[in-house]
Amino acid sequence: MDYADLPMVLTMIVISATIVLYAFERVAIELIALGSVVALIAIFALFQVETPSGPVGVDSLLAGFSNPALLTVIALLVVGQGLFQTDALEKPAQFIVRVSRRKPWLAGGPILLAVAVISAFLNNTPVVVMFLPILSAVAVAQGTSSSRYLMPLSFIAILGGMMTLIGSSTNLLVANVARQTSDVHLTFFSFTPLGMLLAGVGAVYVLLVMPFLLRPRKTMADELAGASGKQFIAQINITHGHPLVGATAVSGLFPELKDMTVRLVQRGERPILPPFENVTLSPGDTVIVAATRTALTQALSRRNPLMATESSDQEASSQASAGSLTLAEVVVAPASRLISRTLAQTGFHTMTGCVVMGIQRRSRMPRMAMNDIRLEAGDVLLVAGTRDEIKRLRGNRDVLLLDWSATELPKRRHAPTALAIFIVMVAMAASGFVPIVSAALAGTFAMIVTGCLNVRQALRAIDSRIFMLIGASIAAATALEATQGAAFIANGLVALMEGQPPAVYLSGLFMLVMLLTNVLSNNAAAVLFTPIAVRMANQIGMPPEAFVVCVIFAANCSFATPIGYQTNLIVMGPGHYRFSDFIVAGIPLALLLWMTFTLSAPMYYGLS
Repeated sequence: MDYADLPMVLTMIVISATIVLYAFERVAIELIALGSVVALIAIFALFQVETPSGPVGVDSLLAGFSNPALLTVIALLVVGQGLFQTDALEKPAQFIVRVSRRKPWLAGGPILLAVAVISAFLNNTPVVVMFLPILSAVAVAQGTSSSRYLMPLSFIAILGGMMTLIGSSTNLLVANVARQTSDVHLTFFSFTPLGMLLAGVGAVYVLLVMPFLLRPRKTMADELAGASGKQFIAQINITHGHPLVGATAVSGLFPELKDMTVRLVQRGERPILPPFENVTLSPGDTVIVAATRTALTQALSRRNPLMATESSDQEASSQASAGSLTLAEVVVAPASRLISRTLAQTGFHTMTGCVVMGIQRRSRMPRMAMNDIRLEAGDVLLVAGTRDEIKRLRGNRDVLLLDWSATELPKRRHAPTALAIFIVMVAMAASGFVPIVSAALAGTFAMIVTGCLNVRQALRAIDSRIFMLIGASIAAATALEATQGAAFIANGLVALMEGQPPAVYLSGLFMLVMLLTNVLSNNAAAVLFTPIAVRMANQIGMPPEAFVVCVIFAANCSFATPIGYQTNLIVMGPGHYRFSDFIVAGIPLALLLWMTFTLSAPMYYGLS
């Protein structure tokens, strides 16, 4: 081995070790990525590697962390979080769930097709996060296991992401590396026709074949049905100008409170019990309801006054209007000072700043006003307050805060704004008048400045694993190209398939990248193989764009393992899938796309 080849060999060793560590997942991805960057910096510090543009230094290896493609991916994650945080898809979701109850055959398929279309214009990870509860609700409405829908949700989002340049972070990264290493400049719709063909073929498989391969499994929602559907006692104080003034019971039910069960209407000293015949609500009434946490959350986010204590109505409503409320559940502790006292007697709001929205008692469901219920040890209180007020409950000895239950209220009044920002951002990027990174950053800024997200929520949307993984992968690709490692691998692949038609070269490259993307991150596989693909195309005298697009599609075929792509990991827990489920359902899809690309790509790019 020549001394000049030592940097290339060491670079390949670092990349191979990184791939193995990624696959075994014994060490945090962030630490592996950082370690690989440090190792590459050490190699280039020990060996002077020269390129036509000069020596490769630390700046070149760290440039990936300020790469426009990485900034675009992070900005799109923030925009997706803005849509999620404002419940921008709530109304379409409610419509779909209503349709699914009346016409089950119209539910799953149209939702999944809508996911494919949306994923073409929005990073598919937040799309899966937004639609996961929707499809879970559809499954419940149909009386089937949600495992029938959640893996198809992940797969159809990945397929949709193949259709445009911003559909997946993988597409953006490959396009950026190709631009740096060749004269290939992919635009927003450069590979859309071929992507639509692959997505269409894949969608047919996902909708018509996959349901027969997936075993119905009892999901976490099914196992915890009792807990998730638990009822809280809450009360609504009817004041002058209240939306419920004049509401009349129909067949014993109040249509305005369709998601809640009215247990009692207190009118002065006279309690009115079910069935409520010809009862019309008027100012001064107190309506006692039993409702799930979801129903109470939706009511509060729409600024309906469902507060327990009259003194806190105005403050809680104003907090809800500002979108600053966090909901959490607390348990009345043994030997608590709250035991045997009513809420008014405890002074809970004055003491903690939090408002009790509901009481849940496991032993029985009392039929009385919340203000008259004397608390017992083990009672669960649904409380609302600012984020800091909820955090302070951890030090309260009278209640035990259930940390996992703390969630912020969605800012539904900002939903139209969030949708408008998203549409304008996509239109700007698709038009070509504004660079995609500029449109994405502008969309991020608009989400924050208009109040759809605050800075903390925006920062929380940034996945450190994605940031480190992409930055380290670009550093590895830079090192591989600078040390001639990419040329060495490309030469080996060309020699292996020497004399074969171009379709074989494309097919072989697709298969290799497809195999690696299921044991490695798709972003890492894509970035590493982009310069190799360009080298292969140049050596056999074929247009590099066909080989770059081949890498994009192959890297997106991460269906065979849950670690292949993060949307697979997102649905694995809620769907109670096993590793083998992805192998059984994902391998046929990956092979189907490989065959489709092998047959269609040579004709699409005019290769002969």
